[in-house]
Amino acid sequence: MTQPPHDEPTAASTEELREQVEQTRHELGDTVQALADKADVKARAQEKATALKEQTTAKAAELKGQAKVKASEASHALQDKVPDTVKDKAAVAAEQVKAKASQAEQMWQTKAPEPVRNNRTALIGAGVAFLILCVLLRRKKK
Repeated sequence: MTQPPHDEPTAASTEELREQVEQTRHELGDTVQALADKADVKARAQEKATALKEQTTAKAAELKGQAKVKASEASHALQDKVPDTVKDKAAVAAEQVKAKASQAEQMWQTKAPEPVRNNRTALIGAGVAFLILCVLLRRKKK
């Protein structure tokens, strides 16, 4: 048997000796568990991967926020640098496009035959079905 360390007193009774043995077993169990955890490479790799994933997600969110701020700043800087004449021309062009779209919609409503206007969705569906049929038949020939 080994001798007890000098800094630990020896047990005075059997009960104290049992308590010391139990405490030593508990400490030994903790030490063995700690060593087993260190030796479990797969679990350590998974923990590291999880930590890296969390860091990456946090960094991506941070960079996304920074990008939004930079884009907003650049947009405001660009708006400040664009001359008012260009802004006015862009507004006029946008209004012209809206007017042309409105005219095209009105022309569609007045010049398209009534059955076409009422069954536009059905006609589009039939056209798509016809195109699919053509593609399938063409593939079958090859």
